Amino acid sequence: MTIWNEISPTPFRVEYADAAGVPTRTLRAGDPTAQAVVFLHGTSGHLEAFARNISAHAAYDLHAVDMLGHGYTGKPDKPYEIADYVTHLVDYLDAVGVGAAHIVGESLGGWVGARAAVEHPERVLSLQLLCAGGTVANPTVMDRIRTSTRKAVTSDDIELTRKRMRLLMADDADATEELVAARHAIYHTPEFVAGVDNLLSLQEIERRQRNLLRPEELGRITQPTLVVWGRQNPFGETPEATAMHEAIPGSRLELFENCGHWPQHEQAERFNALSLEFIAKAAG
Repeated sequence: MTIWNEISPTPFRVEYADAAGVPTRTLRAGDPTAQAVVFLHGTSGHLEAFARNISAHAAYDLHAVDMLGHGYTGKPDKPYEIADYVTHLVDYLDAVGVGAAHIVGESLGGWVGARAAVEHPERVLSLQLLCAGGTVANPTVMDRIRTSTRKAVTSDDIELTRKRMRLLMADDADATEELVAARHAIYHTPEFVAGVDNLLSLQEIERRQRNLLRPEELGRITQPTLVVWGRQNPFGETPEATAMHEAIPGSRLELFENCGHWPQHEQAERFNALSLEFIAKAAG
């Protein structure tokens, strides 16, 4: 079973949208007349993180996006802060004619989605925060992300990419060799190598602190919100999820056992059912 077997037989296309001058790789699938669902990946990730979720969500107008500076999307030469990612997200929605979308954000993608929900509430129909970052600044975790990513990018040794992918998962088997190969290829494009420190800039304590989602900011989120967390998440303890849930009015918290940082991938069947039920309810 490959990534593309998992997506097929759902009709899809991979294309580039011009998001205010930033060429943005996107996988499009589903019903263009339905409400939009946008998948946003984590730090140093790419749209393939949602390969196991595309077909399940094909009743919607589906967009899996390589975020600013990530994957094969354009890489402006500056350190990226959350405001930059939010601007890129809104520019992408404008470029493809989507007024508002259900945002499904994993890790960094959840951080961006939450900030977008606060600053552009009219563009966010509902919010899913999957092991979302952005509420704490833990130097140990930040160093783990920065060090493991830079090692994998600056060395041709694919084993370092494999270790970086396995770090995300509770079970090494979920870091499939195809995912490893896809990420290794992205990590070693000249553009990615040149810009890796820009996308790791939020692992610097001062920059991260000024970008954090504070409880009062989370309290301003009015959209239906689902928080999903893996109990074996290597980048955040379960109390982070609980605090996020308690800060967001009316939110729902789901904890996945035997799960790391990619609940949408590691436990795709459970996640897809949960996500579809949540979106359907949010959509009325």
